[in-house]
Amino acid sequence: MLDFELSGRTFSHLNPYLIAEIGVNYEGSMERAKQMIEQVARAGGHAAKFQTYKADKLAAKHTSPAYWDTSKEPTGSQHELFQRFDAFGPKEYQELAGHCASVGIDFLSTPFDFEAVDYLAPLMPIIKVASADLNNIPLIRRAGKTGRPLLMSVGASSHDEIRTAIRTGLEAGAERVSILHCVLNYPTPKDNAQLSQIAVLQREFGDQVAVGYSDHVAPEDDGTMPALEYAAINGVRVIEKPFTDDRNGIGNDHYHATDEAGLLAFTKRLELYRTLEGDGMLHLETQSVAIANARRRIIATKNLSAGQVLSEGDLIPLRSNIGITIDRWDEVVGARLARDVAQDAPIEDADLERN
Repeated sequence: MLDFELSGRTFSHLNPYLIAEIGVNYEGSMERAKQMIEQVARAGGHAAKFQTYKADKLAAKHTSPAYWDTSKEPTGSQHELFQRFDAFGPKEYQELAGHCASVGIDFLSTPFDFEAVDYLAPLMPIIKVASADLNNIPLIRRAGKTGRPLLMSVGASSHDEIRTAIRTGLEAGAERVSILHCVLNYPTPKDNAQLSQIAVLQREFGDQVAVGYSDHVAPEDDGTMPALEYAAINGVRVIEKPFTDDRNGIGNDHYHATDEAGLLAFTKRLELYRTLEGDGMLHLETQSVAIANARRRIIATKNLSAGQVLSEGDLIPLRSNIGITIDRWDEVVGARLARDVAQDAPIEDADLERN
């Protein structure tokens, strides 16, 4: 599998690039957006990501029905929902990018039109393409022409569409392309998460792109996120998760997002998994005490006399910290004793005659 490389950093197994998808959960408040950026940084995220659009450039006014859980977000029209959250422009995103830099994380925002691509690209190390735009060839070309790497969510897309999107981005000039397994259900029911697709994408595209996961499965009641843990253990190099400052917030993406406590717990869990996995080296020295004391050695079952040829009945393998080790059993059986050995005493090399 290819590692994910960004801004001179490499993200690999159990060490994924963590994107906290604030989206529009700051609900138009610059102060709240900045506070959420700070929360992401404290929790160990690598990037805070927003969404940049204008409703009139994104969704038809009368024919863009909701495709989310309307019991959680009752707005029935995409255009109507997007209108509520499209007030920010270049100046505001410049300010957010500066705030991300001040707390040591990357600023990202998904552009949904050409203008957004053009003014966001200089502010970001990578450009995100949303799942719903994976077949938006003109937008992908515009993003690729910036020369930035591209990160594409591939929800609701066929492999042929994914292949075309990757090729389009690279041919347009993108430095590289990475993809994220994603399911376009908000939230995604557990039985539709299809995390096995991570391995499928790795087999199909892993020689060309780094593979990650964009998650919309709601956290458990205790804040844990089994889907993210599964994805990390199975090798994703990027994780994107909706982020909120209020998991009980009404509407939009609050109801399937994590928060500062949840993200921090997840980063700590990743740290634990890295510790448990180790570095792939044997490190037998860490087990030296057990090797010295728990392995069996050869012990006399009775009083034995010098000159006696040892038989199996004269010997027993017992745990001991001195004596000849049991792996040399065949060497000891049939050997002649050079001196007396008392019952229960370990057999040592000095006890044996040498030819």
